[in-house]
Amino acid sequence: MLLRPRASLFHAEGGWFSANWHFSFDRYWDEANMGIGDLRVFNDDRLIPGAAWPMHPHRDIEGITYVAEGTFEHADSRGNGGILPPGSVQRATLGAGMEHSERNGSKTEPMRFIQLWIMPARRSLEPSVEQRSFSADSRRNVLKPVLVPAPGYSTDGAPSATDAVTVHQDAALYAALLDRAASVRHEFRRGFGGYLFVVHGSLAKPELDEGGAAKILNESELTIEAGRDGAEVLLVETRLTS
Repeated sequence: MLLRPRASLFHAEGGWFSANWHFSFDRYWDEANMGIGDLRVFNDDRLIPGAAWPMHPHRDIEGITYVAEGTFEHADSRGNGGILPPGSVQRATLGAGMEHSERNGSKTEPMRFIQLWIMPARRSLEPSVEQRSFSADSRRNVLKPVLVPAPGYSTDGAPSATDAVTVHQDAALYAALLDRAASVRHEFRRGFGGYLFVVHGSLAKPELDEGGAAKILNESELTIEAGRDGAEVLLVETRLTS
C-alpha cells in the first residue's frame, strides 16, 4: 500500500477552479504516475459559483463523476443533461467522440466533484450517459457498489447491483459513509488492486486525512476504519493484470 497525503498531490489553481490531480493530467506530467490499472485519471475538482469547464471533446474514455459537494450540472453535444446532488454518480461514455461540459449548477454556492477516467475495454463505443443518485442510508457503514461492469464486461467475482451505474470495463467504484470508528472490509479479486480516496473526514486505518488517497497493490483484502469524526470514502477496484 502506498499512502498519498493530500499535500503530496499535484495542485492546480485556475481562478474559477482549484483541483488536486492524482495522476498525470493536462499540464501535470509524470511518466511514473500515469494511473493504476485501467484507472487513468483521478481529479478532485472545485468550481466557484456559476463556473463551468466549457464544452470540450474526448474519445475512448469512460468519464466517471462522483458529486462530493454542491450541485453538479452536465451538458453534452448529444443533448444529454441533468443536475445531480451530492452522492450522485455519472458515467459518460466518450467512445466514438462526444463533447461535454461540467458546470456548477449554483450561482451562490461552490461545487466539488471527483472525476475519474477509466479506459474502456473496447474502442469507438457509442457515446452515452448514465447517472444515478445514491441516498446516504444506502452508503451508511457499507461499501456500496455505485459503479459496476456493464453486462459482458465482467469476470468471475465482479460486483453487481441493480441500482448501480455501469461501466464498459471490468472495474468498479464503491462509496461509503462511515460513522465514527466504523469499519468495512473489502476482498480484492485475484489480479485486481484498488485506489482508496477520503472525500470527507479521516481514516484511522489506513491513516489518511480528507483529500488523501492510497494505492493498494498486491493485497488480497483491505480494512477501512473511520477516524473520530467519521469519513466518506471512495474505493476504485481495477484490474492490475490482463
